[in-house]
Amino acid sequence: MELLLRLYFLQQWFGLADEAWEDAVYDSQAFRGFLGLDLGRAAVPDATTLLKFRHRLETSGLTTTLFDTINAMLRERGLLMTKGTLVDATLIAAPAATKNQARARDPEMGHTRKGQPYYFGAKAHIGVDAESGLVHSTTTTAAKVADITATANLLHGEEAAVFADAGYTGAEKRQELKDQDVKWYIATKRSKITALPEGQAQALCKQIERLKAQARSRIEHVFHLIKDRFHYRKLRYQGLKKNGAQHEVLFALANLIIAKKA
Repeated sequence: MELLLRLYFLQQWFGLADEAWEDAVYDSQAFRGFLGLDLGRAAVPDATTLLKFRHRLETSGLTTTLFDTINAMLRERGLLMTKGTLVDATLIAAPAATKNQARARDPEMGHTRKGQPYYFGAKAHIGVDAESGLVHSTTTTAAKVADITATANLLHGEEAAVFADAGYTGAEKRQELKDQDVKWYIATKRSKITALPEGQAQALCKQIERLKAQARSRIEHVFHLIKDRFHYRKLRYQGLKKNGAQHEVLFALANLIIAKKA
């Protein structure tokens, strides 16, 4: 079981397909060292065994248990605080191919527009501890779901302040959030700032927005980890449940790297 879990972590860290990790293990001395075995081909579970193991993690909710257990360990060591929460979401594109039995794209995904281009896929929403930069909550939705809709699922209820970008404007007025006893630091839309007359008022407003942006910047480090270091830039599986389970594992592993730096 430990060997399978270590193999699964290697797959997530290096963005390997279910069949690709097997060759990577035999080609890398570092991988064999991490697995703790002097590996011959017979010693490594095959791709089918790892696939069944992954399905077991997804269907039994063990990825949530893994995420919660790692966070509990970090909290015990004083690394995960409760004073403030940063919230944001990132788009993960879904494959455009329709070479499947239904001859269609994943029906659980959705389209959204960011700037000029349109995107098809899902959103990974996260709540991050403002002090340590560790992820304490995550949820996955179709790309078309507005960022603000998932806000309630990203708060743990003990924070005193919430930081968010302009996409969360009006969050404090939503039915599920209006009773939250927190101070909201939401970025002001750029159009409102440029509409101010040039002078002291506009300069002060820009300075306040810079301070808000500095506080929110920690959350971008998490997205950098999973997209650039874990090579996670495209959805690998079909359905929100499977991809949401993978997101829980990815952010749990990202927390370990962030905590190691601390």
